Amino acid sequence: MQRHLISAADLTRDDAVLILDTAEEMSRVADRPIKKLPTLRGRTVVNLFFEDSTRTRISFEAAEKRLSADVINFSAKGSSVSKGESLKDTAQTLEAMGVDAVVIRHGASGAPYRLANSGWIDAAVINAGDGTHQHPTQALLDAFTMRRRLIGRDAGLGQDLSGKRVTIVGDILHSRVARSNVDLLHTLGAEVTLVAPPTLLPVGVETWPCAVSYDLDAALPKCDAVMMLRVQRERMNAAFFPTEREYSRRYGLDGDRMAKLPEHAVVMHPGPMVRGMEITAEVADSGRCTAVEQVTNGVSIRMAVLYLLLGGNEPAVAPTRTEEK
Repeated sequence: MQRHLISAADLTRDDAVLILDTAEEMSRVADRPIKKLPTLRGRTVVNLFFEDSTRTRISFEAAEKRLSADVINFSAKGSSVSKGESLKDTAQTLEAMGVDAVVIRHGASGAPYRLANSGWIDAAVINAGDGTHQHPTQALLDAFTMRRRLIGRDAGLGQDLSGKRVTIVGDILHSRVARSNVDLLHTLGAEVTLVAPPTLLPVGVETWPCAVSYDLDAALPKCDAVMMLRVQRERMNAAFFPTEREYSRRYGLDGDRMAKLPEHAVVMHPGPMVRGMEITAEVADSGRCTAVEQVTNGVSIRMAVLYLLLGGNEPAVAPTRTEEK
């Protein structure tokens, strides 16, 4: 593992499989009466969030506390950032406090890379989402969920996603989740197809390691997993499609479309879901939808990443007495 986790594209196949396997170990902690490991005792982790977040911030905080780290939550609102303080000054303040890792979410693409490579701070940097660029831990938890559902919890250990077909649908243009997933799934051997209106595909998408389609109905019968993305209105400054009804009719996933999926295929969503837009309540609440499972798996993945970046060489999870017997 490298010192920082900035982009899913930085991970090799072995790196990614190591994280997924370590997360499988970490998931066992959730089954214990006391969900805590001493691995990062005495280490300080700062959650540096310049953008609003619910799932990612709480997930990282839960992961840090389960590893016994000292946690500092920093929100840009109500801090010196709202008074005009720069990222450099904020980083140097954290450096003066002696933090060991910084989990950063920022509205500007490239901010985590800048923080990791500027020399401002001597700490591990984990990208929790930067602009429309990358969100590597989201891609990892998505891959972890797919491997569990499509291969199996124990059978998947040491395995990648070779031969699996994944369709990602919706607002690709503004989605750091889509970019991260394309990079990681390609590294893990999966075949990825992007489905979206032409106006919601980024310039240069033809150079990405994936296929592109505009026809959702044609893609569904051939995929093992379909990932629905939210239309990110907060990042839009123009009309990218005629109406919500038109978008939902062509690119939304309802019960009829779900029936076209192979029996084993799963429906994924990184959240938050806009029910009735890209996904109907019928699909979101079905047993094939892994949205809640993805949140659970996110804690295990983030525990694995923190452990591998900051932990020692001892086993990630020591067996309990009952497991030893």
